[in-house]
Amino acid sequence: MSRLLPVSLPTNSAAATVRRKMETGSQAKAVILPDVCERKLIGTTPKASKAECVFSDGTSILVSSLLASVLRTGDEILFPVDVAGANTEIFVRRHSKERTQDVFQAQIGCVSQPRRDKRGSLFVSAEVLGRRLGISAVNLRCEALRDHFFAANRRQPWSRQPSLYELLRVGPKVSPTDLRVAFKLRMLELRAERAPVGEVRGAERAFNILAHPELRACFEALVNDPSSAAVFPHGGFGSLIVAGERSREGSVFFASRVLSFVPERKFRDFAAPLRRFEFQNEQAIYRDPRRKLEISFDRASLPLAWDASWNRWKHFLRAKIGLKATFVQNGGYRRRGTGWQLVTWESAVPSRIEVALPAGIGEHVIQARDTYHRLGQLAEPLDQIRARIDSAPVEMGDLAELCAKSGISDGFDIALITWKPEYEPFYYDELRKRARRVFLFRSEYIFDLEKAVVVEKPLPGHAAYFFAKPLNMSDFLALYTTVTRKEILQNRRNVAERLGFLGCLVHGRNLRAWLEELSRRLSEPL
Repeated sequence: MSRLLPVSLPTNSAAATVRRKMETGSQAKAVILPDVCERKLIGTTPKASKAECVFSDGTSILVSSLLASVLRTGDEILFPVDVAGANTEIFVRRHSKERTQDVFQAQIGCVSQPRRDKRGSLFVSAEVLGRRLGISAVNLRCEALRDHFFAANRRQPWSRQPSLYELLRVGPKVSPTDLRVAFKLRMLELRAERAPVGEVRGAERAFNILAHPELRACFEALVNDPSSAAVFPHGGFGSLIVAGERSREGSVFFASRVLSFVPERKFRDFAAPLRRFEFQNEQAIYRDPRRKLEISFDRASLPLAWDASWNRWKHFLRAKIGLKATFVQNGGYRRRGTGWQLVTWESAVPSRIEVALPAGIGEHVIQARDTYHRLGQLAEPLDQIRARIDSAPVEMGDLAELCAKSGISDGFDIALITWKPEYEPFYYDELRKRARRVFLFRSEYIFDLEKAVVVEKPLPGHAAYFFAKPLNMSDFLALYTTVTRKEILQNRRNVAERLGFLGCLVHGRNLRAWLEELSRRLSEPL
């Protein structure tokens, strides 16, 4: 939408500047907006999925079919000169004789929580990101949010609305798991009946509202009291088209009706480690602080027999599940010190979540639970072994002998002695299979490779330290245990030179890129 056709607009200063008159009391005030065009519409023509707006001066632009459907001949349209992209701001001023509402299209950011205006009416305020037309905020009445986002049938008044529960053929007390099952069955029925697209989208919208705890509570409050506060789903962030009127000074658009809202969406396909899940009684939540992602699962979307007790030993789960999901931008303002800071993240759309469990997931779960139980039984002998490696590096073979003398069976994984819950096993596994020997020292793993020595600290956000292959490993360890990482980085007393320090390989988001860089540093074929 909103790109210039070959009959592009003039680029002279007259076309790039609009003198707009607005009524302020009994006086007319002229406001100059640079780089803004004002044109009079004479007609629209469909162009594939969009529409061409033709103006009285012979120029034209492309807009969405939905926006074109509300345009009328004679409308005055304001838009930036450099029209490009689907998020272009467009203000439609209706002809004075028609007495209909103006229309405003813009890309919005964060939307505030509901509050009351001077008349006591509830509204929310959405910030306009571009502000190319001088409008910095859109104030939406909560009734408009209710009728657009929480209505089963947007063509009917709220008093005659069917319940969202009725669309999915469930009761108000349905559990999250049963709700998802009912949604899947309803979608199968609608596809078998070849139902209209609007009916299918309505059922999906109903599920996405009811599957979100905050939005479900908001809907039920509106059912009990239609005048109660309505929240903007996910806090805003998307392309908004509204009908209403502009304030007298021109910086605020008061919207009484939402015509369309398309959130910012992004499809992601990735593997999520189970150790990063938070398991609750009715739902499991996955959060990725690096990607700023959040996904909520019910028992139907994550088919594992989990409960809250999994949180005690989940850090021993090495398994990852495949996730495919559509995410929408989410956010809000949080107080930081004396000011406010915008915090954003991405939330998965409940209806667009696909989970692929790895083979043998049940065995992984049993093994992690047993490991947690065994570490509890072996707490005292393991404390003695940890005290040993706190004073000097010990090779894993020697540690295995110590474990056997302490009554710890051969099947125990020695690496768990210093394992940290948030550590990514990928780094350890790749270095371990290349190592001739592995030493445990305090909370570190020291890998003796063929061409180098790599020291790995099992914590997220850290880096692997690379050292040249020493002539004598015992001399290297004797010196390494007397210095700190800070001293190595600063080369105090030339310790970096004496150890043969070659640099760091930081743990990043892209595990494949880390592995490729490791192969390059070790002169391995990619």
